[in-house]
Amino acid sequence: MMTNPIKTPFIEAAIDSEALLFGEFTLKSGRVSPYFFNAGKMVQGKTLATLAACYADTIQASGLDFDVLFGPAYKGISLAALTAAALYERHGIDKPFAYNRKEKKAHGEGGQLVGADIQDKKLLIIDDVITAGTAIKEVAALIDGTGASLAGVVIGLDRQEKGQTDISAIAQIQKDFDITIKSIIQLEDIVDYLSNNAQHDTITKINDYRATYGAQE
Repeated sequence: MMTNPIKTPFIEAAIDSEALLFGEFTLKSGRVSPYFFNAGKMVQGKTLATLAACYADTIQASGLDFDVLFGPAYKGISLAALTAAALYERHGIDKPFAYNRKEKKAHGEGGQLVGADIQDKKLLIIDDVITAGTAIKEVAALIDGTGASLAGVVIGLDRQEKGQTDISAIAQIQKDFDITIKSIIQLEDIVDYLSNNAQHDTITKINDYRATYGAQE
């Protein structure tokens, strides 16, 4: 069986940590999905090392030009920090990271933005998934007036699922903000992995779901 040096370790780490589950899950949208992904379940040191390596390798391969890694609260904060360390350790790319608070801090340094200075910098957003693009929209609003710009977004999983229209939320965000969004894996990579591991019943359920909710782009 052929393995991908980035995609396969990510999928296996997600399954082993139960961050990627198969069954029947009701999403916030009300859709009943045959699978569910939650990067917040990836908490062990070994798993986090794999996770960080996959993000770092995906960024290095993407060729995206950026100055600062940005982690939207809350999951994106740890993902950005881990990725910054892995980028340096694996590729010698030394970039700082910044993140936001959900609420403004009235004492100390104050404000909502924490970490590296983002003034006039190109930000690469790091997150787990994009459902409606809320985190990207919030970051865009937060950096308005700082001179900072969005260099792109890197996520763990692209569900390849349509949003409110026939195109995916990812495609819509790319159009709205004129940015590139890269993912470590897409839903089709999960299907390929399951196929190689003879999980045919799960594949059938996922394909049925995609027939209803799969995005046209």
